[in-house]
Amino acid sequence: MSIAHVAYSGQTLALFACADAAAQHVPPAFPLSATVAVNPYLGQVAEDRATAAARLSRVGGGRLFLPRASVAHQIADGTIVEADLAAAAAAHGLAPADLRAAAAAPEAVREPVPTLADLAAREDRIDWPGLVEDRLGLWAAAQFDRGQAFWPAPEGPVFATWRSFAARDLTPGLAGLAGFAERADTLPADPRHAFALLCGELDVAPDWAPVYFHRLLMTLGGWAQYARHIDWTAARDGERSTVLFDLLTARLAYEAAFLARGGATLASGWEETRAACAAPVVAGPEERADAALQDAADRAAERALAARLVPAETVTDRPDLQAAFCIDVRSEPFRRALEAADPGMRTLGFAGFFGVAVSHRPAASDLVEARAPILLRPGLNSVAALPDGGEAALRIHRRAIRAWGRFKRAAVSAFAFVEAAGPLYIGKLVREALGLGHRHADAPAPRIDMTPEARSAAAAQVLRSMSLTDGFARLVLIAGHGAGVTNAPHASALQCGACGGHAGDVNARLLAALLNDPEARAGLAAEGIEVPRDTQFVAGLHDTVSDEVHLYAADLPHSHREDLARLRRTLSRAAALARTARAAKLPRGAAGSLAARGRDWSELRPEWGLAGCAAFVAAPRHRSAGGDLGGRVFLHDYDWRQDPDAATLELILSAPVVVASWIALQYHGSTVAPHMFGAGNKLLHNVVGGVGVLEGNGGLLRAGLPVQSVHDGETARHDPVRLSVAVEAPAEMLSRVLDRQPGVRALFDNGWLALLAMDDRGRVAQRYEGGGWTAFGASPDRAARAAA
Repeated sequence: MSIAHVAYSGQTLALFACADAAAQHVPPAFPLSATVAVNPYLGQVAEDRATAAARLSRVGGGRLFLPRASVAHQIADGTIVEADLAAAAAAHGLAPADLRAAAAAPEAVREPVPTLADLAAREDRIDWPGLVEDRLGLWAAAQFDRGQAFWPAPEGPVFATWRSFAARDLTPGLAGLAGFAERADTLPADPRHAFALLCGELDVAPDWAPVYFHRLLMTLGGWAQYARHIDWTAARDGERSTVLFDLLTARLAYEAAFLARGGATLASGWEETRAACAAPVVAGPEERADAALQDAADRAAERALAARLVPAETVTDRPDLQAAFCIDVRSEPFRRALEAADPGMRTLGFAGFFGVAVSHRPAASDLVEARAPILLRPGLNSVAALPDGGEAALRIHRRAIRAWGRFKRAAVSAFAFVEAAGPLYIGKLVREALGLGHRHADAPAPRIDMTPEARSAAAAQVLRSMSLTDGFARLVLIAGHGAGVTNAPHASALQCGACGGHAGDVNARLLAALLNDPEARAGLAAEGIEVPRDTQFVAGLHDTVSDEVHLYAADLPHSHREDLARLRRTLSRAAALARTARAAKLPRGAAGSLAARGRDWSELRPEWGLAGCAAFVAAPRHRSAGGDLGGRVFLHDYDWRQDPDAATLELILSAPVVVASWIALQYHGSTVAPHMFGAGNKLLHNVVGGVGVLEGNGGLLRAGLPVQSVHDGETARHDPVRLSVAVEAPAEMLSRVLDRQPGVRALFDNGWLALLAMDDRGRVAQRYEGGGWTAFGASPDRAARAAA
């Protein structure tokens, strides 16, 4: 029956809404080829953290806060001081003594509400949840395969392909779930009709359905998150997708089968589950205490940030060299090293796509890459084309390589190939193992077709957003970043955390070409931005594994060759300084071996990525240039005096800050809740479908970061603290922006982020809390603010 001819009851329509609400609580997980750092608590940001913790504990979502033992250790070693405890306790309606007692108390054991699969397992002593995971995971690996399988599964709607699979799957019946294949075969073909039928069998009511549906989706781990990414991307692009709904309907089919089997213990347990799901989600004493303890650790981190923000002397002379880097925390140590290597160098920080959001087609490829933050839908198209004849030749070469690769791995030829040709690969294996033969070859320059007026407008908008409207050096480097690694399924996670797992070379080259374009320069003058005639822009790519910077300088005029030579020398000295400092933080680290780590097949930690990220600072560079921020801070240049209508500030808070919060919370979740939001042990990974990894040869898809990305084997290398956002701007200006961006305001109001205002001397002076502003370091007085 077509969905258009089905008249659903009011209760069924309410259940559809409940399913949608549950889906909103699931974070998206992007494929390995285009990893995006995602806040695993994205679905809970409309709630305060204590309530979110209560919800997650009920649905099996893992921890949200630091373990109490970790907080107790910080109290004991003086990291958390009495002022932090007092402020956190006051904010949560507790006394400091309560927090000290909670830190010393054992962790509360929180069990999620049981599903029918859980209840059946208790009754039968059969691992029914494991069987459901296995069967759905086996089907999902084929359904969502992105080219890894030689024999892909038949294409079709998600629920239809699952129904076809389940109707022929004899494993549940052999395990004891008799008749499941027949039940699946008789389900309606339309997923909404099947959903309504299954909810009727389970007698699901709207008052408890949202929590129950959320619980079922959490049992699917990374597969639910991957399906959510498909729906989330479609919604961003103005389309509609129901992949996660179809997945939920499939999961309900197993639940209905367990209920149909009956059993006294199962029936009574089912009543308890329904009651637990219907109970209001509110934070209890344990969640409030944990939230306050986390708050104390967060406030300690805010104090540490304020102490590290040491202003440097303001320099007004024209710099000899300038370099604009991504705000990525890995850029901060390198920028500091650059400034130390050459007193004539000044650096800037800006979002790593450099304001050029493009859908990019590489040379000789039909694939289109979104070189932009995932929150944005690229509005421009770029292409890297080869000269006449080169495109066709490269396509033929790549097709031959793919055909050869498939021949080597095919079921029929694989064994004979190894026997006959294996010894011929000894030389290649030796070269690869020693990291020999790796050379950086420039890809063809990307191009965008834009009118002169559009080019000038785009250039002006980017320069204003960078707060770079005067004081241009003769040579300005636009440096994207990437990570050169091998044999790493999560390699894209080491690229830009915002731009879909891509490096920033394309964006940097496009912006440099745009700013060097004579027509764009002429239009900039009309926009009130005077770029000196002798200023030239050059693109580069900062390898965050080796700290080498590759320059795309083939088109730089001869007049700037000496400037270019000076830039190369400065980059070389800075790389040596940065490697020396960074090597001490890596297991088996040595400054001379960092580049080799990226080429080492067996290296589990080629670099730390963004582990340790703890703050975001939007201010002129001289406000932070006098201190060592330890590679823990996103640095974005911003001058509020050049932003009278706060448009740039609004853009910073609603885009780069949100992206940085996703990154910080991804590392947070992978650290405190690794079983739910982490990818597990790299040593056990098996790539499945090209979309993600399994830990071992089965189980659920694992989303998030591997344990080696956040842990060195002895201690966590990421401090799970709230991202502190420090902005040099008047508090009233910040409040106006929050009024215009209620979604961003909720992140601060609900405690997911902290907002700090810096004064005209670069000091952290005020803290946003409870909808108002207090002097930084003062205990919150909610009653006084409410009265005001």
